[in-house]
Amino acid sequence: MKRRTLPVAVALAATTTLLLTACGGGGEAGVKDEIAGADKGNGTLSASATPSTPAGGAGRPDLTLPNDVKETFEGWKTGDPAKDAVLADAGRSMTAVNRAISDGDVNSPGLTYYFEGKALVGSVKWVQTFIDNDATVTGTTRYYAPSVTLSGDTSAAVALCADETKAFNKYRKTGKVDRDAPSDDSYVYFLSRLERNAKGVWVTTEVASKGGSAQCVP
Repeated sequence: MKRRTLPVAVALAATTTLLLTACGGGGEAGVKDEIAGADKGNGTLSASATPSTPAGGAGRPDLTLPNDVKETFEGWKTGDPAKDAVLADAGRSMTAVNRAISDGDVNSPGLTYYFEGKALVGSVKWVQTFIDNDATVTGTTRYYAPSVTLSGDTSAAVALCADETKAFNKYRKTGKVDRDAPSDDSYVYFLSRLERNAKGVWVTTEVASKGGSAQCVP
């Protein structure tokens, strides 16, 4: 998700809302304590096919993005089928938000398919921020350094990083692209809780993010 340089007051309000609703008022450290094992990945980064491609069954929604919006996922295969299934749906949840922003639609099917509860509320509010500013995204987001911790067969925690140095906000009416200079805030750390539903889909129920986190800045 693009998380930089919308109008400052709006961007801060949206990010704060997402963090607070996702972790019950705690900051980044609080989320780490709550989601055990959500640390940085093992550093083995190998390019893999995007997990956003619908994988048949379970009525998965189309997450195709516009030609100018691209995503890459590095280290998305662990060799453990259970963890790979979690990571695949965690990746799809990221794509679902980009699809909703691109469509300018808070009712985008991907949001309600891959998010529930607090995470759904936060994601809808974030998409609405773009709608309110008549904005969308363009460019490439790189997701990397994923880490998965399983808790039984139906719960998991995922930590990952997003590199948004080549992703930008674009305003629909004018077509203007804000090509602001990259900074530490261009590297975003995500912590998520996922639950496997009756369809076998790993749905994100809680998520928090922090730009400029030491876990992700090179």
